[in-house]
Amino acid sequence: MPFRGHPRRALALSVACLVIQSAAALYFIVDGVDDVLGQLSGHPTLAAFMGAFMECLVALALLLAVGVSAHQLRQSLDRARRQDAALHVARGTLADLLEARFADWKLSASEAEVALFTLKGCTIGEIARMRKTAEGTVRSQLSQVYAKSGLSSQSMLIAHFIEELV
Repeated sequence: MPFRGHPRRALALSVACLVIQSAAALYFIVDGVDDVLGQLSGHPTLAAFMGAFMECLVALALLLAVGVSAHQLRQSLDRARRQDAALHVARGTLADLLEARFADWKLSASEAEVALFTLKGCTIGEIARMRKTAEGTVRSQLSQVYAKSGLSSQSMLIAHFIEELV
């Protein structure tokens, strides 16, 4: 997907396509109506009249497709807004839940930070590097997290919060 992570570019491209399609539809409608009127004012043949009529019909189909595309784009944007709002709520809910559990377990600020990094899937070595501490310190703090929470592993810690959210 060429616009992953670039929703504004994708939106701009979609709008540009709709504008170009609308202009093309308008051109074909005007041209088709002009052809039909030209056929009516002269000595029209059935083939010429049908050709002009089909041109108008194709132009109307293009205009209808533009309308459908615009409607689908609007629905997609609305759905994206709703999903963003739901994600924002979920993030807030998870943050509130983490804060409440860490307070219930009486974790120190360092233990809470280690627990959060553990929930994010970081290894002891990664946590030590990010916190600029020794791995032994992280192990000790993580042991305290497990002891205070009544859990015994990273997977149990993660499962605890997933269970509470579900």
